[in-house]
Formats: sequence, structure tokens, C-alpha cells
Amino acid sequence: MADNTEKTENAHSFEEAIDKLEQIVTRLESGDVPLEQAIELFQEGMKLSQWCGLKLEQVERKIEMLMEENGEFRKKPFTNILDESGDPIE
Repeated sequence: MADNTEKTENAHSFEEAIDKLEQIVTRLESGDVPLEQAIELFQEGMKLSQWCGLKLEQVERKIEMLMEENGEFRKKPFTNILDESGDPIE
């Protein structure tokens, strides 16, 4: 199996990384993977998971919501968005 770091860095998008992670989980859950290959898949999955987590954190920090107040648009931090019940989404 090729270098796992290279595979993670070559993921073209978050969605592709998630798809690859889902494929890895499916293969590992099948139980038909030899131990050495299972370890490699697990390591690749962990790196993909970490990469996706970092991407989500980066996007979360960038997201701002435009709110109209008194006819003007104002930027509001993502953390102040409320869910359907009116509670802040964390």
C-alpha cells in the first residue's frame, strides 16, 4: 500500500476524503481484511479523520452569517447561530 500521508494530502476535497474514509470503514467492518492490511487501513483512516477534522475547524472559523439590522447587513460569528429550538449551536 502506498504512503498514507501522500494519499491524505492528495485528497482533492473534503467530500472525497469522507468517501474514502467510508470505504475504509466498510472494508474494516467486513472482517475479511488480513491483519497487516487492516492496520494500514486503520492508520490511513485515522489520518483522513484528522485531516477532515482540521478542515471542518478551518471552515467553522471562517463562517460568518450576514444579519440584517436596521436595513444594514452585519457580520455575526458562526457560534451565535441558533437551532430550531432557539438554543445556540455549538
